[in-house]
Amino acid sequence: MTMTTTALVPRIENLPAPVGNLESYIQVVNRMPMLSAEEEQELAQRLRLRHDLEAAQRLIVAHLRFVVHIARGYLGYGLPLADLVQEGNIGLMKAVKRFDPAYGVRLVSFAVHWIRAEIHEFILRNWRIVKVATTKAQRKLFFKLRGSKKRLGWLNHEEVNTVARELGVSAENVLEMESRLNGHDVSFDPFPEADGNDDAENFAPAAYLRDEQANPAEALERDDWDERAVSQLGEALERLDPRSRDIVQRRWLSDAKPTLHQLAAEYKVSAERIRQLENSAMKKLRAALPAPA
Repeated sequence: MTMTTTALVPRIENLPAPVGNLESYIQVVNRMPMLSAEEEQELAQRLRLRHDLEAAQRLIVAHLRFVVHIARGYLGYGLPLADLVQEGNIGLMKAVKRFDPAYGVRLVSFAVHWIRAEIHEFILRNWRIVKVATTKAQRKLFFKLRGSKKRLGWLNHEEVNTVARELGVSAENVLEMESRLNGHDVSFDPFPEADGNDDAENFAPAAYLRDEQANPAEALERDDWDERAVSQLGEALERLDPRSRDIVQRRWLSDAKPTLHQLAAEYKVSAERIRQLENSAMKKLRAALPAPA
């Protein structure tokens, strides 16, 4: 999902709007003046003490270039840079909202964590159709292994143990994540070939997954069991006393099901007695039915 570059920049008065492509946006943000430590402190104080939105906007705009720089480091995942930058901008805005000038650090140092976190979440949501990392440990492994495999390819036994020790996970977790990273999405039921050759060999899952409903012997066995169960249910109902049979048929086999109190009024007993008769009759019926195959 590629976002337009105009959506990357917050709406701020007198800010030149980028036109055309992502490079136009990058040129615009690189021309934005950077803040001195004193200016940054003043703006952060205005935002924190007076909720000054203009101060927040100036803090964001001055740091957009850093988001682009960080986002470029994630181009190896095959996702559009414009999308990575936009997600990083969201992280920057979250950082500005939470920044406390009393920390004694520059905003860019504080914001790096938030920028990277949003980009990481975006990558994990969009890198594959099937999620490769869901737990916190798997997310750490995902980015650690991606970096290691660029340099090393498949990991050997010693490298697997080193990664597991550094991240506090088992070697089995490392091997499982490495297998996921080397897998590829496969269409379950692909479209026909563009040349119309439907006879070509098809290795998609739809072509070789077993159809559990297609076994004639099992289908015949199920039909025979259903027929026998219906027959035995009828015989078991006939063995019930007339009152119990009437209660079960009307409570379980009729479209218009009466309540316990309605049957109690009809038979001039308590609703609790009707419930006891129903439970007793149902136990007899279950005992009479054949066990499922």
